[in-house]
Amino acid sequence: MGAITAAMVKALREKTGAGMMDCKKALVEANGDEEKAIEILRKKGLAKAAKKADRNAAEGRVEVYISPDYKLGTMAEVNCETDFVAKTDEFIEFTKEIVRTIATNDIADVDSLMKTPFGNSTFEEELKVKIAKIGENIVVRRIASIKAPENGIVNGYVHAGGRVGVLVAAACDKPETCEAIKDVLRDIAMHIAAMKPLYLNPESVPADVIEKEKEIAREQLLKEGKPENVIDKIIPGKIKKYYQEVCLTEQEYVKAEKKESVAEALSKAAKAAGGSAKLVDFIRFEVGEGLVKNACNMADEVAKALS
Repeated sequence: MGAITAAMVKALREKTGAGMMDCKKALVEANGDEEKAIEILRKKGLAKAAKKADRNAAEGRVEVYISPDYKLGTMAEVNCETDFVAKTDEFIEFTKEIVRTIATNDIADVDSLMKTPFGNSTFEEELKVKIAKIGENIVVRRIASIKAPENGIVNGYVHAGGRVGVLVAAACDKPETCEAIKDVLRDIAMHIAAMKPLYLNPESVPADVIEKEKEIAREQLLKEGKPENVIDKIIPGKIKKYYQEVCLTEQEYVKAEKKESVAEALSKAAKAAGGSAKLVDFIRFEVGEGLVKNACNMADEVAKALS
């Protein structure tokens, strides 16, 4: 092979995202063979990525993908170390590629995603290359999918620059109803993002949770001096109020012009189209839920980078 040209270096840089000098050195080592040079850069990238793998990744983005026929929704939370990286075009596009890959390959968990073909390799290898290029640890923390029932529809919403993502599904009496409620379902996803329901409906609240709420209500009423026979009559109302706070179908719909529940708003939209519909599932992700962020100031970061 002859001399390594600037065009060869440029082409390799565009394919790998590695630095110009790294690309030139890899091409020289590979005697101009681009595929071999890519392999060399990957190996170097993997070594760099491994050093970053123990660093805390509590920032990031939630991304949602809805299939063109609204029959499948996928969602992933992808974490990085800083909010700055989370807002870059490269990171955002990477998260979009991830949810498309999940949808295309019907992936159920992160372990399966790691083994899935992605770009010119597996996702696990591409992830390590991305870590080396960006310079921060990147973790796919969790993924989720919702498939619509036979006569059903899925929609979703990403809120606050990717801080919160939602998938929500409804069952309909006929395809025409599903089409008519599509936008309302997205609005309900927005409601979920804002109001953080814990359960779909009263039927989905675990029995032990209800018993605990009854116990709390009883203790409160006893402290207020209410007699036992009165308490037994008050508690059902307390539980109904609890449902209205934590169950999606019972919550007061934030976009309603007059007071109505989320279930009532969906039913009204379906009825206007001559049909019926009900909510059947939802999933809500928020970036960093349950994660502990590193407390590190700028001086510490600079010192660490120079060490």
